[in-house]
Amino acid sequence: MKRDYYEVLGVPKTADEQEIKQAYRKLARQYHPDVNPGDKEAEEKFKEATEAFDVLNDDQKRSRYDQFGHAGVDPQAGGGFGGFGGAGFDFGGGISDIFEMFFGGTGGAQRRSGPQRGNDLRYNMSLKFEEAVFGTKKEIQVPRFETCPECQGSGAQAGTQPETCSQCKGTGQATSVQRTPFGQIQTSHTCPACQGRGATIKSPCKECNGQGKVRKVKTLQIAIPQGSENGLNLRLSGDGEAGERGGPPGDLYVVLHVKPHKIFERDGNDLFCEYPISIVQATLGAEIDIPVLEGGTEKLKIPEGTQTSTVLHLRNKGVPHRRGNGRGDLHVQVVVMTPAKLNDKQKQLLRDFGNSVSEQQQMGSKTLFAKIKDNIRDVMG
Repeated sequence: MKRDYYEVLGVPKTADEQEIKQAYRKLARQYHPDVNPGDKEAEEKFKEATEAFDVLNDDQKRSRYDQFGHAGVDPQAGGGFGGFGGAGFDFGGGISDIFEMFFGGTGGAQRRSGPQRGNDLRYNMSLKFEEAVFGTKKEIQVPRFETCPECQGSGAQAGTQPETCSQCKGTGQATSVQRTPFGQIQTSHTCPACQGRGATIKSPCKECNGQGKVRKVKTLQIAIPQGSENGLNLRLSGDGEAGERGGPPGDLYVVLHVKPHKIFERDGNDLFCEYPISIVQATLGAEIDIPVLEGGTEKLKIPEGTQTSTVLHLRNKGVPHRRGNGRGDLHVQVVVMTPAKLNDKQKQLLRDFGNSVSEQQQMGSKTLFAKIKDNIRDVMG
């Protein structure tokens, strides 16, 4: 059973011509077969929307539909609406041209017949952590299609030239007339004789077999900027594959895959790491040597009474900014290590120490147990 045409387009029965056109354009762009190749459900929805538009956009058909419903416009019920079968609506070659002519712009065949830009290429590059942070230079080899040096892209053997296609007269396009829900429309499509080139080649170039392009491996020098992060795309304009029929080459995108570091983790331009300290260093304070990314160490002051998981900072020891000057910081989270395998004398010293100080002195400004007791007291009133 067919759905109500107003429901199909999502418009009220009071919708004017402009509202109907806007609703149809939205649905046509969403469900057009060129946008959803092979999707039968989308194709049916596109047909349904086009059928609804054909009726509601025509004053006479809309009037009959408003009075008699589908029976007023169904050809099997004498209404005279041709439907898709009667109109000869074809979802094969040429439908993209109908779509383009209705919504503006040039047809798909016209776009294909002129110069075509070459394909973009992607290269996945693996980098060490330090290479990405401080920048480096890399040499890569990229397989790609380049303009044939023998025929300069013409596809014809040296000393010969491509000849104008006799079928399309050099336009690269063939025309046909189709009946559609909008009437008869003349459409253009790629000439089957020359595949849109506008010319045929009787003596193909032996180097490229008439393709105008050959497979080559290009060696490129890539500058990796400092501060580069994992997943960064570096665009090299014009280093993709060669274009066709005089079109420009595509671009090469180098995608960076940065290996993790054994010590440091990165967040933006800041670095983070954990570093163990002894209970003596944490209690009395100390100055320790912290490894830094560029090699060597930097002095880090441990304040007296430092607790485990405290984060201390080394300014300007993080990642250099990719654009501009300056660096991020290095954040060091200290982990206080509990001594193990003490001898009897050491254990006794710790017992004596424990007996000589209060619980609050041992545990910090306020013990966890004391905090729990205070919370219980607050709850009980």
